[in-house]
Amino acid sequence: MAQQTSIRTNLQSGIYKVIDPVVKVLIKLGLTPNAVTTIGFVLNLGVALIFILGAEEGNRGDLRYVGWAGGLILFAGLFDMLDGQVARLGNMKSTFGALYDSVLDRYSELIMFFGICYYLVGHHYFISSMFAFIALIGSMMVSYVRARAEGLGIECKGGLMQRPERVVSIGLCAVICGLTSLYIGGDYKLFIPGIKFHVFEPMSIFTIPLAIIAVLTNITAFKRLVDAKKSL
Repeated sequence: MAQQTSIRTNLQSGIYKVIDPVVKVLIKLGLTPNAVTTIGFVLNLGVALIFILGAEEGNRGDLRYVGWAGGLILFAGLFDMLDGQVARLGNMKSTFGALYDSVLDRYSELIMFFGICYYLVGHHYFISSMFAFIALIGSMMVSYVRARAEGLGIECKGGLMQRPERVVSIGLCAVICGLTSLYIGGDYKLFIPGIKFHVFEPMSIFTIPLAIIAVLTNITAFKRLVDAKKSL
């Protein structure tokens, strides 16, 4: 656990070094941390809109919408890091700002998963839509267990699928899914002789990670609960 935390901390430090020049520009432009947080939230509304359009206007083999939504997920996720850095480097930290950030992060994630579920149901990926909903439950519980434990005075961090990992995993896999479909076609299916159903299609690049996230988020939430019990 300590090694995992160290790797995560080092990775964050490296990312901060890259984005700090952007943060300084945002501060000079007069943007507050709450404004940056709001921009990230609005971008996630755009993510849901792309998925909904993909369900309503696209067909099952047209995965361009998934790719574009993935790109916007990653871009919106960048603002999750920018708002905290704007607060720190701009000396604009506030208790309400921390609360506002946490609340809009939850809304952003709920809206993103809503769009994903809408898309999957719209194109009859029913099992995958169930995994997406389970991933949503796990994501919310990871955050809730931490918040409730910290309310009791217990530090409750760690786990394999915290919000940054979820955002990067979903966004990156969505982008790769969309790009793959451009080269081999969204309707491509891989069959193995002797097996009646296909074992791979481009959409699998997006749906399989969702299933993994569904499992790992709930394991993380349960582990945090166990850790909190030990601390209490």
